[in-house]
Amino acid sequence: MFGWRVLSVVCLIGMLAAELSAAELRGEIRDAESGQRLPARLYIQSADGEQKWFFAKSADPNGSAIVYDRAREKSIEKHTTLSAHPFVAELPPGKYTLTVERGKEYLTATQEVEVADKPVTVTIKLKRWINMAKRGWYSGDTHVHRAISELSNVVLAEDLNMIYPMSQWVTVTHTLPEKGRVDPQPIPTTPIFADPTHAIVPFNTEYEIFSVGTKRHTLGAVLILGQKEPLKIGIPPLKAVAEEARRQGALLDLEKHSWAWTPIIAPVMKADLYPLSNNHIWRTEFAFKSWTLENNWRDNPRIETDKEGFTELGWLHYGWEQYYAMLNCGLRMRPTAGTANGVHPVPAGFSRVYVDLGSEKFTPELWQRRLNEGRSFVTTGPMLLLQGRNGQFRFSVRKKKKPNGFDVLSPTGTIESEHLIDRVELIVNGELVMTTHPKSKRQFDGHFVTRLFENDDDGVFFDDSMWWAVRCIEKLPSGRIRFAHSAPAFVDYEGSPVRPTRDQVRYLIQRCEEEIARNKEVLSEAELAEYREALEFYRGKLETAR
Repeated sequence: MFGWRVLSVVCLIGMLAAELSAAELRGEIRDAESGQRLPARLYIQSADGEQKWFFAKSADPNGSAIVYDRAREKSIEKHTTLSAHPFVAELPPGKYTLTVERGKEYLTATQEVEVADKPVTVTIKLKRWINMAKRGWYSGDTHVHRAISELSNVVLAEDLNMIYPMSQWVTVTHTLPEKGRVDPQPIPTTPIFADPTHAIVPFNTEYEIFSVGTKRHTLGAVLILGQKEPLKIGIPPLKAVAEEARRQGALLDLEKHSWAWTPIIAPVMKADLYPLSNNHIWRTEFAFKSWTLENNWRDNPRIETDKEGFTELGWLHYGWEQYYAMLNCGLRMRPTAGTANGVHPVPAGFSRVYVDLGSEKFTPELWQRRLNEGRSFVTTGPMLLLQGRNGQFRFSVRKKKKPNGFDVLSPTGTIESEHLIDRVELIVNGELVMTTHPKSKRQFDGHFVTRLFENDDDGVFFDDSMWWAVRCIEKLPSGRIRFAHSAPAFVDYEGSPVRPTRDQVRYLIQRCEEEIARNKEVLSEAELAEYREALEFYRGKLETAR
């Protein structure tokens, strides 16, 4: 017994000695060109091969430092978002790797440091490779789970112009959103500005239903973005929630493509936004390989799977393919992106949507309006800058009479990226009609510029209503991928709508039928009627499918 006490004292002394031997790492992050201090995201990892992580604090009483510590399987996200002030970290003696990032428009900076018994001071310089706001493009993340009080720090550190926290989060049917309020304080009803071009839209609701009453039974999720007052209604019914959200000027976001009820709520609620990148796409490894695999479009060869389930690219294609099918059915949702930062191991804005404001002054109201107009692209890395003949690309729907001959689609523009672009793909009515592997030109600052297509004369002939979009794939040295995907642009001829393929309609019908059967003993007849309404919507498309 006495021996154990001696051992405990020895251990305690050892621990105290280790604490006493810890030295200070002091530092600051600056813009490489202007020399100004920058807010940013900082990782501190031991360089001894042991996956040990450490967190910094602000060294200035006027500064802020917010620790983010999330892990899921092999995916680890352990960082501190720092305001534009000096930082300090107390570290045991040893070697460390510092990694600093700020959103998508700065190159990642890494620095090796060794800490001994004396304070160490470092200055890390971040190099901006593109300035999208100067070109009229402003970024946003429409799905986060963070306390509103943290977000002024986060939007600046991540250079996110717009962020939508889920301040109310409902997981049980028929529950009033007020009962799912996340923040204890009253929710502001107007935007909060971290600075003139970085804003928080604080009043948003996520209905993410995992239980029907007391029964564990997953339905899915839908986001209400930018509401003006509490929604005094649970879900289902679907239509009533959609009508109240629209009365308040809010947008409806599908949140994720693979939810059980996504094919139902898209036509019934007339959803506004579709996430082309969602909260399962992370900075670290893709982990949700088998999640909702049962809902997959199993006979679609473009949705890649392996023995464990979805690959990362397969998960993306699953979302894209379903989006294309819904567009062809006339459900013209506009693209968005969300991370669910706060829940998952991913930084805020890792997936983000850029919205084109042109020469107009940034305001949250204008940004949300342009988002809903589809003047946007979604990215996890590359910047996809489409151009029209006058230098500005028109995302809005164009209507005209059907011509006697053919029209030619010949998109122009550039892709700017941190790494080489592997391929550029042109999608027309959901079909891959052109793939190029263009040559990227390295710029003096190290980033790459890639022409959309090698020849301006490259084009696609069409003689009927259509929509088109461009996507590109960037390959990182690690083997991971990043991508960008434009919003669809439409050419409508009067009396001749775009038609879905029979395979697209059959998949959506199958999903509706499976959900009606799965919920037959769980939902009421009135609630199932909305499912049947969606089923009849898709059945009606089968009559004219190609």
